[in-house]
Amino acid sequence: MLSSISRRSLRQWNLPGSLAVYSKPASLSTKTSTQEKLKLKEIVEDDAASEPEPLSYLKRPLGVKERPTTYLKSWTEKRNELMDQDKRLAQRKHLVKEASKGYFHDLNRTRHHGGKTWIAPNVLIREDKALYFPNIVGTTLDAGSKAHTTDLFKDRISVVGILSTAISQHQVAHCVEPVNSLFIPTNSTSPTMSSPTSPTPSSHPLYQHILINHQPNLLKSFLVSLFLSSIRRTIPAYLHPTYLLSTYNLEYVREEMGMVNDRVGYVYLVDGQGRIRWAACADAKEEERKALVNCVRVLLERTEGNMRGVKDEGRKAGGASAD
Repeated sequence: MLSSISRRSLRQWNLPGSLAVYSKPASLSTKTSTQEKLKLKEIVEDDAASEPEPLSYLKRPLGVKERPTTYLKSWTEKRNELMDQDKRLAQRKHLVKEASKGYFHDLNRTRHHGGKTWIAPNVLIREDKALYFPNIVGTTLDAGSKAHTTDLFKDRISVVGILSTAISQHQVAHCVEPVNSLFIPTNSTSPTMSSPTSPTPSSHPLYQHILINHQPNLLKSFLVSLFLSSIRRTIPAYLHPTYLLSTYNLEYVREEMGMVNDRVGYVYLVDGQGRIRWAACADAKEEERKALVNCVRVLLERTEGNMRGVKDEGRKAGGASAD
């Protein structure tokens, strides 16, 4: 038989004796329920706060400040960089920031605007404000030789696409289709659907399209290399010299290049000096595709005008020396 204390406890808990030791008082249960409601309210508010904001236009020039070069750094230069305290602190800060992100961080960000983080500008980035495209080393499709983007950019107007996934390949192809159809007339300008036997050169001698298949992960790079023959069949022949397979490490220039999501594709318009004059990311809107065409046309006209000016000055100098 239960003692008087036990009976008072049971009456206080208002429960059968067999369940009394496993249950909470009514006041504690009410308090817990209130806490759960408050917690649920916080979660809902956090979700509402995390709703994606409307996309804005690109607000800053993209690229690196130092002009890229193709020469290999000496051991002394590499040692000095390793001993540079400012660079080491910047790299450490970057690594800490990346370590705080989850494994599926970039994939989760594609739920908002399809991974798009900004809208391409309607006009060119000013020449005096433009920054440089970093030198990326890769293997070409045609001869399997090493190529540097810095060398490819010289005295040409280049539309560069950086892709790493199947979806990024389609995004880049969609963005550059109008400009390629205008300056590289082929039966089909899409890199995934072009006629691989079409040797059609650029209709404009100063225009070129560069594709960079960027695979910094060694395992993924090895798997891609196993399918080189398939890639050669799907990529048109005239793009083989400017299609690069690269494992180059862009980790420390991603922020500067605006490449904050490695799941989507990026397109850059680069002038003959290697400066980024326009850029787009992810799924390009129709206004962005039209802006790319207009910007390429303007750059080509300016480059042609500069070349004519140089030739005229050369002829005048030659005539003066003859006199």
